[in-house]
Amino acid sequence: MSDNKHPIFTRASWLLRCGAVLAVVSFATINGVAASKSGARGHPDTTGWKDLFAPDLSNATLKPGGWEMKNGVLVAKDHENIWTRESYGDFILDFEFKVAKESNSGVFLRSGDITKVLGALEIQVHENKDASKYGMVGALYDAKPPSMEMSKPVGEWNHFTITCRGSKVALVFNSEQVLDVDLNQWTEVRKNPDGTPNKFPQALKDYSRRGPLGLQGLHGKAQAPVWYRNLKIKVLE
Repeated sequence: MSDNKHPIFTRASWLLRCGAVLAVVSFATINGVAASKSGARGHPDTTGWKDLFAPDLSNATLKPGGWEMKNGVLVAKDHENIWTRESYGDFILDFEFKVAKESNSGVFLRSGDITKVLGALEIQVHENKDASKYGMVGALYDAKPPSMEMSKPVGEWNHFTITCRGSKVALVFNSEQVLDVDLNQWTEVRKNPDGTPNKFPQALKDYSRRGPLGLQGLHGKAQAPVWYRNLKIKVLE
């Protein structure tokens, strides 16, 4: 029998379909995977979030002239890093970046000492794999590679969403979650849970859970730049 002869079934079917759609949308929103304003699934809508760095970089710790913010795009001018003056514990950091050929940079998380090279954990921003899956773009540097390769070609904008909550660090990279790690699993100095060695002078479980966030300056043999934009942060309660 057709629904045209039984309009009650038509209405019931329509209501069921609407209910299913609303349930999916609600679930996605609760779990933080609603579409952003740019339409990228898996990344948050950052409307109302705080800028990580002021346009004049007045809230940053940096060498004078070491970084430049122009038309909303941040780029290093030398090898020095840039750091937030504010310290962060649990947060979501959302931003876009694009690389040049042989670019090598990174995002430093909750540094315990900004004067030390390995004073913070780092999410890699890289044009290639650097001869190691632990150094490729999207890796937790020297500790955990991303679950898949999601980078776009040189010159195209990529999208990162980094979430730090306690011992957990997660990364959504161009709409796909590629990292979901628990630092408490790194219990040994200079050793990863999979048995591979790392460079860290203390177990990752003992790294600071609060501190400044930073971006690495011009790095590597090529000293090639990385451009950052739309750096937004939300502090988690």
